[in-house]
Amino acid sequence: MAKGYNRPRPSKGSGMMAQIQQMQEQMAQAQSELAQETVTATVGGGVISVSMTGDQVCQSINISPELLEDVDLEMLQDLITSGVNAAIEKSRALAEERMSPFTSMLGGLGLG
Repeated sequence: MAKGYNRPRPSKGSGMMAQIQQMQEQMAQAQSELAQETVTATVGGGVISVSMTGDQVCQSINISPELLEDVDLEMLQDLITSGVNAAIEKSRALAEERMSPFTSMLGGLGLG
């Protein structure tokens, strides 16, 4: 080695940057998987069911035909609202479960 040559040393922050980049990739993968997962909430004894993805996109609302025999519009609207809200809550819980490893890592790095 030539006299006076100092070999480049990795900076102390480069390891952390690599960890952050890896975590970002893992988070993106987890978010992509969430978009593919579906939760279903039922209300009114099963007469209304709402399916939603893990990223809170409503996929379907199913209404039992017997509910429509004696239509009470206000009750139907309340059941649909209740079903959508229940599905959103399930979807949020799923997202929180899947993303919690990343939020705890960010907190450990002083970023959360």
